Amino acid sequence: MRFSFILLAGGISDRFKSNVPKQYHKIGEKTLIDIVIHKISQFNEIKKIIVIYNKKHKKYLKNLKLKNIKMLIGGTTRSESTLIGLNYLVKQKKTNKVLIHDAARPNFSKNLIKKIIKNSTKNNAIIPILKLQDALKEIKNKNSILSKSRNNFFLTQTPQCFSLNEIFQLHNNKKQKYQDDDFSLIDNVKKVKFISGEKKNFKITDLEDLNLLKKINKANIKIGIGFDVHRLVVGRKLYLGGVKIPSPLGTLGHSDGDPVLHSVIDALLGACGLGDIGEKFSDKSKKNKNISSTKLIKEVIKEVKQKNYTINNIDINIITETPKLKKFKEKIAHNIAILCQIPRVNINVKAKTTEKLGVIGERKAIASEVIMTVFQND
Repeated sequence: MRFSFILLAGGISDRFKSNVPKQYHKIGEKTLIDIVIHKISQFNEIKKIIVIYNKKHKKYLKNLKLKNIKMLIGGTTRSESTLIGLNYLVKQKKTNKVLIHDAARPNFSKNLIKKIIKNSTKNNAIIPILKLQDALKEIKNKNSILSKSRNNFFLTQTPQCFSLNEIFQLHNNKKQKYQDDDFSLIDNVKKVKFISGEKKNFKITDLEDLNLLKKINKANIKIGIGFDVHRLVVGRKLYLGGVKIPSPLGTLGHSDGDPVLHSVIDALLGACGLGDIGEKFSDKSKKNKNISSTKLIKEVIKEVKQKNYTINNIDINIITETPKLKKFKEKIAHNIAILCQIPRVNINVKAKTTEKLGVIGERKAIASEVIMTVFQND
């Protein structure tokens, strides 16, 4: 069974009241579209991902971090946009099942996708639903309000999964009956498997919804601490934050001895609960001899991203009597921002001394300490 995924991202966001369409707003460093694609890309069962976008939003596309994604210009309605994606998949003749999802719902869990895929083998349609918990009323006229039993009603969510040919034919035949989601095209509920949806998989309609999602993600923030110290010796180069610093003294170490990147790595591993730098890169290993710390941090960044962690901010102390680092702080911060794939403004670099006390004060060592925050997208 081969699955494809259609992401409907062409809405004009009338109720959102922002100059930037809601699907291009960011949670952390990822747009809502990026967040959805990142989650879906982790499922090997899903062979093709299609993003349906609005041709008026082309200027926002350059901010997306999409690879191996088919981009299609949508229609004037949700129904037209969905049909464009379905038509493409039918012509490709490589898909049995299709998941259809709204970009305004980025906060679904990977577990929900697993349930959808699992239940798709024996059913033609899989629909996540939520039961109503609030009292339900209907306004009959200005002077009459009718109470309804909430037991007879439920809410539908996306992603919704369908047999490709069936949902394609329904879209072709029932364009005028199309309401608010693809499930509304289905007449025979015997073909449908309802599964429990997720409260956190709410639709972002206005700025209040977006702010709520930001608060949910901030609640997932974790903190890591890193520290490293190296001897200063003659005949070695000095690298700080991946930047080569002119100095008569360099750091002694099994690798290039960059205490800043080493402490950043340890802080990142600590925040994500992934051990420490010594476990990842042993100083007993020949392949790590004189290795650039830039290579080490790139490997760690790749691992934490696979686990859905995003760096929020980094605060760095570089503790040394020599050399003076005032004119290098900006370059160090800029380079770390590139390596960690976060904005420069989220990094702070401070140069400190020990007032000539201890081995650092005697110019025999240099140290770095880091505090970092990360958050995890489910």
